[in-house]
Amino acid sequence: MDISICWLRRDLRLADHAALYHALKSGYPVLPLFIFDQNILNKLDNKKDARLTFIHQTLKTLREELQQYGSSLLVKLGSPEKVWPELIKTYQVKAVYANHDYEPYAIKRDDGLAEYLRSEEIPFYTYKDQVIFEQAEVVKADGKPYTVFTPYYKQWLQKLNAFYVKAYPTERYFKNLFQSPALPFPTLQDIGFEETNDQFPSTNFEAKLDQYHADRDYPAKDATTHLGLHLRFGTVSIRAAVRAAQTQKANKWLSELAWREFYMMILWHFPHIIDRAFKPAYDNIEWRNNETEFAAWCEGKTGYPLVDAGMRQLNKTGFMHNRVRMVVASFLCKHLLIDWRWGEAYFAEKLLDYEQASNVGGWQWACGSGNDAAPYFRVFNPELQLQKFDPKLAYVFKWAPEYQSALAPVPIVEHTFARDRVLKAFKKALT
Repeated sequence: MDISICWLRRDLRLADHAALYHALKSGYPVLPLFIFDQNILNKLDNKKDARLTFIHQTLKTLREELQQYGSSLLVKLGSPEKVWPELIKTYQVKAVYANHDYEPYAIKRDDGLAEYLRSEEIPFYTYKDQVIFEQAEVVKADGKPYTVFTPYYKQWLQKLNAFYVKAYPTERYFKNLFQSPALPFPTLQDIGFEETNDQFPSTNFEAKLDQYHADRDYPAKDATTHLGLHLRFGTVSIRAAVRAAQTQKANKWLSELAWREFYMMILWHFPHIIDRAFKPAYDNIEWRNNETEFAAWCEGKTGYPLVDAGMRQLNKTGFMHNRVRMVVASFLCKHLLIDWRWGEAYFAEKLLDYEQASNVGGWQWACGSGNDAAPYFRVFNPELQLQKFDPKLAYVFKWAPEYQSALAPVPIVEHTFARDRVLKAFKKALT
């Protein structure tokens, strides 16, 4: 039978799904596909990576939903460049549909697939889905990308209208799904991973929006939406998120969604930022890169309560409050003079909601090396941040209870000394 394939990647849902909507209207029955990409999996040293558990659980739910419509989910393990030729031999594929992905690996992967499918005379259609505005949709009058958030956001808001946040009504066309008995579904062990017992955040984020602007900086209040994981894997539509922000007039949260798109736009225009500074002069910094101090930071044993609590929360749950992320990142780069790339890689390994564009952007912001970054001479004082945002130490005592003791850990570096040291090192590199 002639079919279309809809390749799911960062869009693990059936509702309000751009590529699936267009595939279902293509005239051919649609077979949804997910590939456990070994090019990515082989780089994961932790075989109990909770993100794989989340993906696997989500795919299981999707498969059950599809079975209600007489369809199923095709799940493959392998590198896309090997999986696709096998699929073309197995099925009469007339078209392939997918949503855009903006990370350098994904762009290269999709370019390679497009070339292969062309050789087989199979069209490859891709669509915008994980952002409201992509690539060069929000740029300056001269066509150049914004590198400062505020003017970008002003135009982002100006351009935003009902058209861009309208849901794709996929459910109207589910009758066009490929009819199939349940297809084989691998276990996590089949893929080479183990299941974890992590509790993943709910998709019911709307209740958090009313107080988000007032409480978002206080980590003990748990006032953020925890939606990063769901936006990362597309279990919640960005259009639904923006509509909720507009309905509840949650303007501060809306700006955070725009920050995510700003960083994706920056990565698309400036892919070198993954491993080099946006501002080239910052690549001249002489980092200390003390491995003992880096281990202390990773383990949450720096002697600074807010830093240690944040790192313990990350290690235990795969999440860290956003205000605390800024503090721990600044501490690593500036108090310890350790390369931001070390911290970025550690977050990439641990964060459930790891998003390359936002993570790289956030780390370069904290270091001072990024676009629209904090100036290099701005050095967060972890103690002042603690007094301001966790004055009763509720967050600290939850994640680093030893600070309730009179024998609290001694800081591994003194703040004034560290500040003077980093200012000299940065000034030397930048002049």
